[in-house]
Amino acid sequence: MRQAGRRQADVVEQPAEGMAAFLSQRQAGLGVLVVTVLAAVAAGVAWQRFGPDVRQRPDYLLQPENVELIGQPPWVKGNITLQALRDASLDGQLPLDDPELARRLARAFDVHPWVRSVDRVEVRSPATAVVTITCREPVAMVRVTGGLLPVDSEGVVLPSDGFTPDEAAAYPVVAGVTSLPQGPAGAAWGDQAVEEAVAVVAVTSPEWPALSLVECRLRPTAESREWDLINTAGVSIGFGSSPGREPLGEPGMAEKIVVLKRLAAAGPVSEAVDLRDLVGDTEETGVPPIDAAAAPPESSSEPGDTLTSP
Repeated sequence: MRQAGRRQADVVEQPAEGMAAFLSQRQAGLGVLVVTVLAAVAAGVAWQRFGPDVRQRPDYLLQPENVELIGQPPWVKGNITLQALRDASLDGQLPLDDPELARRLARAFDVHPWVRSVDRVEVRSPATAVVTITCREPVAMVRVTGGLLPVDSEGVVLPSDGFTPDEAAAYPVVAGVTSLPQGPAGAAWGDQAVEEAVAVVAVTSPEWPALSLVECRLRPTAESREWDLINTAGVSIGFGSSPGREPLGEPGMAEKIVVLKRLAAAGPVSEAVDLRDLVGDTEETGVPPIDAAAAPPESSSEPGDTLTSP
């Protein structure tokens, strides 16, 4: 009986030991929790007391001069950083604890008329930021009443105040467009004719120097939009429809470019020719006569052409 009672006492004692261990672990966990809560409270109190002073420290405030810009090309003369920050009212001191700071910087640069895309924004401590962008590149000047307006390969209007008259004259001129931009610089022109013209310029531009081309002109008598390439002597090379918009029966862009390259190899032309008529003609006689005395490329701007603003 004693042995049985002993065994029973042993059984009863085991749960008592387990319970003590359990309570000990709970107390330890509660202790850690209390310490954590107290630390958080202390941190909050400390920030309330010292936070305003910390936020005024120079290494905690982002200044405009500490924003580094990567990607501004040589054809953009202005200071994109200062302009973007000024227009977005971010040209003051910007605290690093602003959770929207990187997003606000990205938005400020994204709406700049020269910026095609904001690729990366990195905010660092001490207070610095690095913004990486891709800029739009001018491909042509559109002649409008009053002057010339620069556009990129997507028909987006670019700021004209960054070009000197000589710089503007170095670009192909798009002529025959009767519309005006539907928005400010940085927005699409809003006319399909402009998009078609810059597409023609883009695919033919490698041959412009050899052929002394200066202008891409809308043919006014065509039922649909067709384009002529004009050289310094006023001689036209008919290109036809813009790439991808050829009607049934018209040679495609690749076929016309083959002919244009053949003409470029021969030099400036002195008689009007249409690329569509020469597609498939490999005979040398298919190349119009060469004007040996053709003048070198000159300004593509007509007398009186000046840069204007949209």
